[in-house]
Amino acid sequence: MGGQDWDQIVDAAASGDEDRMVVNMGPQHPSTHGVLRLILTLDGETVDEARLGIGYLHTGIEKNMEYRTWTQGTTFCTRMDYLAPLFNEASYCLAVEKLLGVTDDIPERAQVIRVMMMEVNRISSHLVAIATFGLELGATTVMLNGFIEREYALDIFEMVAGLRMNMAYIRPGGVAQDLPPGAIDKIGDFVKREKQRLKQLRKLLDANPVFVARTKDIAYLDLTGCMALGVTGPVLRAAGLPWDLRKTQPYCGYETYEFDVPTVQTCDVYGRYLVRMAEMEESLKIIEQCLDRLSSGSAKSGPVMIEDKKIGWPAQLALGPDGMGNSPNHIAHIMGQSMEALIHHFKLVTEGFRVPAGQVYAAVESPRGELGCHAVSDGGTRPFRVHFRDPSFTNLQAAPAMSEGGQVADIIAAVASIDPVMGGVDR
Repeated sequence: MGGQDWDQIVDAAASGDEDRMVVNMGPQHPSTHGVLRLILTLDGETVDEARLGIGYLHTGIEKNMEYRTWTQGTTFCTRMDYLAPLFNEASYCLAVEKLLGVTDDIPERAQVIRVMMMEVNRISSHLVAIATFGLELGATTVMLNGFIEREYALDIFEMVAGLRMNMAYIRPGGVAQDLPPGAIDKIGDFVKREKQRLKQLRKLLDANPVFVARTKDIAYLDLTGCMALGVTGPVLRAAGLPWDLRKTQPYCGYETYEFDVPTVQTCDVYGRYLVRMAEMEESLKIIEQCLDRLSSGSAKSGPVMIEDKKIGWPAQLALGPDGMGNSPNHIAHIMGQSMEALIHHFKLVTEGFRVPAGQVYAAVESPRGELGCHAVSDGGTRPFRVHFRDPSFTNLQAAPAMSEGGQVADIIAAVASIDPVMGGVDR
């Protein structure tokens, strides 16, 4: 809807036989600080109709990507779902690599680093979901605990990628740079810490009588409803279906890791909370397996970017005296030792690589569900069209189905259990 329909909504409500109140609701969720409009038709405390207005955060990310090289596109799409930037990057890069036909040429060490970083990101995203969930239902302690633990995840991103959010770390062909010294130990400490802290978070909520009363049998949406609306992620798994792209359509080598897909049959807000908690525990198992491979296993050494110099962005980065730039060895190589390397570097940075004409779809399992990238190439150095299937956008359709017939207070729990990020909805 365009947001200019207030008069029609009020007139329609007034023309009925019974008294109805039409209200704008929000902001009550961090995602709805003026960027999600909930229009509720109320009969007392009961919600007769719920409508959602979106489009207030539109950034034009997908259109902007048509005016940048394929590699530069990563810097744009990472900002869509800003709580799960690495998943945005991964779906886009997998699509580009599929178009290039180099999916099997990505170095193993790069794939393992991708998986490890995505799972740390899954934990940080779910921590925000549960922290804000607690805040909305009046549990400030939960919010503080969730955000404290997220800081430790962001510290890892900062150490490995140089940024805490919107890293553009996953690039077509691999990752931007290898793990710095001390990263494996730091991530190992993070895993040990979170194993204990997640248990403490469960003690705050799992059997909390106030939390349970606000979440059990609230915002009910069964498997049939999820399938009809295209809902994926924790909301779908809370309805009993173990659909997880890491298992059903594996990518980045996920088929080589041991982990479970948590499900419950409750179809309610409480079940969605339980699924997210269990998913964080499974993510810790995957991270441990990644650390084993990176420290002593098959991915202990090796490149982190594809060998093809016409595609692979220089990945031996190091800070120079001016606080920026490539490693001195790389600069010496392209400036004084190899004319061919200099040409590749110049062409790659100024023009970018060409991608064969065609179109592909590549999807990953983000913290909110299926995040897919439909990329179209006309054979040039820039995307002809890129469109993302963002799970927040699709899952928001479920809010009216969950809310209508319930009470006003339950709307808050319903929206929080979907965990929408409006940057991904509006793009």
